[in-house]
Amino acid sequence: MGDITSLGWTPERDAELPAGCRPGRVARVDRGRLTVLTADGERHASPGPLRGDTGPAVGDWVALRGELAVAVLPRRTAFTRGAAGRTSAEQVVAANLDLVLVVDALSTAPRLRRVERYLAVAWGSGATPVVVLSKADLCADVPAAVRAVAEHALGVDVLPGSSVTGAGLDAVRALLGPGRTAAMVGPSGVGKSSLANALAGTTVAATREVRDGDGRGRHTTTARELHLLPGGGLLVDTPGMRELGLVDDDGLDTAYADVAELAAGCRFRDCAHRTEPGCAVAAAIDDGRLDPARYTAWRKLQAEARRQALRSDARARAAEHARVRAVQRAHRTQPNRVR
Repeated sequence: MGDITSLGWTPERDAELPAGCRPGRVARVDRGRLTVLTADGERHASPGPLRGDTGPAVGDWVALRGELAVAVLPRRTAFTRGAAGRTSAEQVVAANLDLVLVVDALSTAPRLRRVERYLAVAWGSGATPVVVLSKADLCADVPAAVRAVAEHALGVDVLPGSSVTGAGLDAVRALLGPGRTAAMVGPSGVGKSSLANALAGTTVAATREVRDGDGRGRHTTTARELHLLPGGGLLVDTPGMRELGLVDDDGLDTAYADVAELAAGCRFRDCAHRTEPGCAVAAAIDDGRLDPARYTAWRKLQAEARRQALRSDARARAAEHARVRAVQRAHRTQPNRVR
C-alpha cells in the first residue's frame, strides 16, 4: 500500500495523532477486534482504553500503538442513524465519508419517500449524497425513472446503473477518485453488494437473489466493511437497513429545500400550514407546485426528529440525575464527614 494518503489521510490530521502512534483506518469491526488498513497493509488490532467519544466505526481513523488502537481521531463526517425502538441511542454506520451513495433499485417503481428519508440523513452526515439507481437492466424506461427521482432529490446527482451489463457504472467510478471514500446505503435487495463487486472488479461481498413472490431483498452483507477499489477510491458496503431513524433534523431543510423555502414565505412564522391565511405551502399544494405527499413526508420526518431530540434530552437529564445521586451517596458514606 505504501502511501497512507491513498486511504484518505490528509496532512491536517498529523497534529491529531498522539505521539508515538501511527494512523490506521478501520476497515471492519468485529467483536473485540479491528481490521485496520495502514501504510504497511492490513493489520488486526484490539481496541484499548480509547480516547474519544465513541468506539471505532468503519471508516474511522485510529491511533495505533503496537497492536492496540488507543484513540479514535476526530470524525470529519459520519452517517448515523437512530437505533431501532424507543431509544435515543445513535449508531455510526460509517465515518469520514466524502460521498453517501443512496441506492434504490429500478426493478420496481422508485420508492420516493424512502429515497427522501435516506437523503435527509445523508445531508446531515456532512458528506455529499448521490442517488444510484441500480438494476437499470430491469427497467423499461430508465430516463423516466431518473426524472421521477430527480424531482424529489433536489441538488443531488441521480445515476442509473447495472451491475449485470456495466452500463452507467463509469459515472459512479468517476466519483471515487484516489483517497475518496463513499458508503453505499439502502435497504436489502436493492443491489448494493452486486454494485460493490462490480466497482471492485472482484467478489468482495456475497450476493443472493431477492425473495420469490414479493421481490423483497434478503440480507447478504452482514457487516459493514471498507473496500479498496482499483482506481484508488474506498467503498463501504453496508448491510440492508430495515429501519433508518433520524438522529436530528440537520439534513431535513436541505433534502426538502423546496418545502422549507415555501414555509419561510408564509405570512406567520408559526404557521401550521393548514388553514392559516397567507400560507405559502398550502398555496403551492393548491396550484400543483408542491406534491402533498412530499409535504406530508417532510412534516413526518420533522416530528420524528423532534421526538428523537426529546428522548436525547431525557436521556441526558437522567444521566445527570444519576451522577448527582451517586455523588450524594458517596458523600453520605464517607466516615469522616461532618454530621
